[in-house]
Amino acid sequence: MVDMALAHGVSFELTAEQKMLQKMAREFAANEIIPVAAEYDEHAKFPEEIFHKARELGIVNMNIPAEYGGIGATVFEECLVGEELGYGCTGIGTSITTNGLGSLPIILSGNEQQKAYWLGERIVNQGQFVSYCVTEAGAGSNVVGMQTRAERKNGGYLINGSKIFITNASHAHFFTVFAKTDPAAGHRGMTAFIIDRNTPGVSVGKKFDKLGQRASDTAEIVFENVEVPEENRIGQEGQGFYLAMRVFDYSRPGVAAAAVGLQRRALEESVKYAREREAFGQPIYQHQAIGHKIADMAINYEASRLLTWQAAWQGDAGIANPKVPAYAKAFAADMATKAAVDAVQVFGGYGFMKEYPVEKLLRDVKIFQIYEGTSEIQRNIIVRELFRS
Repeated sequence: MVDMALAHGVSFELTAEQKMLQKMAREFAANEIIPVAAEYDEHAKFPEEIFHKARELGIVNMNIPAEYGGIGATVFEECLVGEELGYGCTGIGTSITTNGLGSLPIILSGNEQQKAYWLGERIVNQGQFVSYCVTEAGAGSNVVGMQTRAERKNGGYLINGSKIFITNASHAHFFTVFAKTDPAAGHRGMTAFIIDRNTPGVSVGKKFDKLGQRASDTAEIVFENVEVPEENRIGQEGQGFYLAMRVFDYSRPGVAAAAVGLQRRALEESVKYAREREAFGQPIYQHQAIGHKIADMAINYEASRLLTWQAAWQGDAGIANPKVPAYAKAFAADMATKAAVDAVQVFGGYGFMKEYPVEKLLRDVKIFQIYEGTSEIQRNIIVRELFRS
């Protein structure tokens, strides 16, 4: 659990339990992820075996409550693990933590029957994958612009439309899907559903060939006259937009944490290289142009992590303030991108070669400024909250 000192005073010391969790995740990344990360990246290989090893260890599906077979981890604990997985490989980390995102709509708004079956039986007991489906070809940042329809029929719903850039889509056993039940109602016309992959009319397209995070599967899903029973609706009709926004408050700290992990990897690789590499008769870190880049990496890493911890603490405390997760996500994403660019510069020509680890960091990092709300959208949220009357 989160150290209550964080709630009643100022403390940045992890508890003994948190340190154990962090150590376990760090060792898992070192032993199970880093040795195979380059191979999984090169072949765009989905890390299913790594996922199940992490599942056995208890560091995936962390947010599922204990009453449904999970460990009921806090957002803060998820962030501790997320940083370590991000340090190892953000592509593999994204694949094995996406269940946390996909299950959030059910955790936040599902009824007891839905939680027991989809969270307890399907995810925990059977070890299945779930994907979160919001983004469409014409509705990325503009969530309200989605075109997927859910029309009432035979006591249930008929769903038509498509979703794009869906993580783990090729492997997911079911999906949490957002669709318009009342297109004329704007953001009040959106509703969330659970759709089993084997439902007639559900099809998954070819996965995308990506610049980075290639171990993370990303594909399109098409729904053609998909019949969904009313019991698979999450929450009430018209509440989908509000649910999606709540999901982001809980999911964005985890994304920021992964970016923090990538920053730490860039920092540590740069320190190691700059200590060993010499130019003009001395280690290159002693040249101010290089030393200051690395100093900035360290500053931005520590600042990103503190913002991420604050956002996680806020979520665990039940404080609804979207500004703070936006701070964390935007800053961590932007500073991780800067760290990766600077790490390649520290390595010079070697940084451009696949033989060295920072080339992959640079490819992997860019998506952090795009998914889970672009850096521009985070700033829009911040402006909105700052000027809210």
